[in-house]
Formats: sequence, structure tokens, C-alpha cells
Amino acid sequence: MRQKTDRKTESGENNSTGEHFTGFASPAEDQVSAPIDLNKELIHHPETTYFARIDGDALKDIGIQDGDLIVIDRSLPFQENDLVICYLNGAFDIKFVHYTKDGEIYLTSSDPERGIFRASETDDLLLWGVITYVIHRYHRR
Repeated sequence: MRQKTDRKTESGENNSTGEHFTGFASPAEDQVSAPIDLNKELIHHPETTYFARIDGDALKDIGIQDGDLIVIDRSLPFQENDLVICYLNGAFDIKFVHYTKDGEIYLTSSDPERGIFRASETDDLLLWGVITYVIHRYHRR
């Protein structure tokens, strides 16, 4: 609540606006946390972390849109259902990685109609890195 007053502030100084604030402090004041450092939040292995921008709408069904920024960590081991950057037959692509019971790797797309990809002896496949974060811009201005 605000009231007009001639009173001095707690420090004894005059309030230049002539307003006096009464009531109680915000319940959230004691919940203030440290500022968020995006470098500490997003980059756990600086020597092996890369950024890339998504070009196209092929991943929109999983919430990744054209222009989104992705964070890729090349030091992480590939685990079941990780979203990965792979180099496949001369082009980079984004796939989900899976393993058979025998430990063989196969890849799936965000589009179920594209099916399962199992690399053969003639395919050039390199799992390049794990996508750890997607930064999506809410408003395009």
C-alpha cells in the first residue's frame, strides 16, 4: 500500500517522492537466488562444446524449430534415446540413437515415417556429439 507522507525513511532521509511504503515485504524477497550464468549452465565441457543453429522445420514435431540454437557436447558418451548430431554419408543430420540387445547402433528420425536406419559396411557414419540444450526464441522481433 502506498501513502503520501512527509516522514523520513528508515535511514532518516526524506523520501524525495513523498511516498511512504507500508505493508509487508514480498514473500519472495528471501527466495532471491544468484544470477544465472548461461556459460556455467550450458557448457559443462568447454573444450568439447559447440553451438549450431537449426536450419529448417524437419524437427518441429519434437519442439525444435527453424533458427533454434542447439548446444552440442562431443565429450559425452552416447546413451539410449540421446538426440545426436551425426555425420552420415557426407552430410550432418540429427537423429535419436538406439542400441540393439547386441550393442549395435541404430538411428531413428523425429519423423516416424522415415523409419529406422542401421549402418551397413558401405555407409559412412560418425556420431559427432550429443545435443544437450535447445535454445528456442519465443518472440521473433
